[in-house]
Amino acid sequence: MRIGVPKEIKDQEFRVGLTPAGVQSLRERGHEVLIESGAGVGSGFLDEAYVAAGAQIVPTAQAAWDAQLVVKVKEPLPSEYRYLRSGQFLFTYLHLAASRELTVALLESGTTAIAYESVEETHHDQRSFPLLTPMSMIAGRLAVQFGARFLERTQGGRGVLLSGVPGVRPGRVVILGGGVVGTEAARMAVGLGAQVSILDINIERLKYLETLFGARVEYLYSSSHVIAERLPEADLVIGAVLVPGRRPPCLVPKSLVQRMQPGAVIIDVAVDQGGCVETLRPTTHSNPTYTAFGVVHYGVPNMPGAVPWTATQALTNSTLPYILCLADHGDRALEISPALAKGLVVKQHHLVHPDVRVVFPDL
Repeated sequence: MRIGVPKEIKDQEFRVGLTPAGVQSLRERGHEVLIESGAGVGSGFLDEAYVAAGAQIVPTAQAAWDAQLVVKVKEPLPSEYRYLRSGQFLFTYLHLAASRELTVALLESGTTAIAYESVEETHHDQRSFPLLTPMSMIAGRLAVQFGARFLERTQGGRGVLLSGVPGVRPGRVVILGGGVVGTEAARMAVGLGAQVSILDINIERLKYLETLFGARVEYLYSSSHVIAERLPEADLVIGAVLVPGRRPPCLVPKSLVQRMQPGAVIIDVAVDQGGCVETLRPTTHSNPTYTAFGVVHYGVPNMPGAVPWTATQALTNSTLPYILCLADHGDRALEISPALAKGLVVKQHHLVHPDVRVVFPDL
């Protein structure tokens, strides 16, 4: 099979869909790999490394898209819609629930689209999302790193040091959601010495988190009442709510943001799925924040793109087995791998993923 890897064009997105090691694995199985020139530079992989691994460097995005299987990191942007076509597999993050425009473009193109975030493994009735987890881990850790930065007065924040110092209380961090993102955010915030509260509706998950962090974290059952109590006193709020394939519920209405402290910071990691904060909209790495009602809002949907050397390797370590399956078996891969089949969102002009169909019942 011919596999194409275009250069990512989202603002300051430096990750790449395949590393040279991944190229070598595909070449060893007899597949052809086309890498757009410069696609890996942002992650530290020069064209020469891809050539040494057996890839063909192509000069344009169109040449990289002219493949049976296109492997990316982020969703196609409008300028890339013209490359979508029938008979092609597209394997990347899509987050269709947040974009009707992209959903329509995929349906009209006839491409077969498989979303990283929807690939789902099931073991002993436990669901896991192996291609979402590594980026969720990185995003959760970055949320605290960025939050600490934007709490600085020079960045528009309250001027709070999350760790505090002897004689001065540490910063207060409220994390909405105790999944992978929330767990990793708590890990970083606890490590800094902040006062941390995790809110979740899953009591079993809260019990598990207590085994990780003990008395260093406050574990609260999430309700609108508890959220309304905790947010006005928070220095940093991290939205970490994921509903696979759908928009998260709005947990933080505008009226509650208006009650927060001036210079407090809100970071919503799930903004690419629509987010759980009414006043938060997507931003970019170039312009990551804006202030609304005196509160600093951060809504970059591709947070891990800020650390591409780490993020690309973490992502491709997880995606490569599925890429190999698709390259080896084509359409049959969806029969061979139930996990890949769960990730199928669009095929032959039909919207097939049940969660996305709930969001767009008319498509």
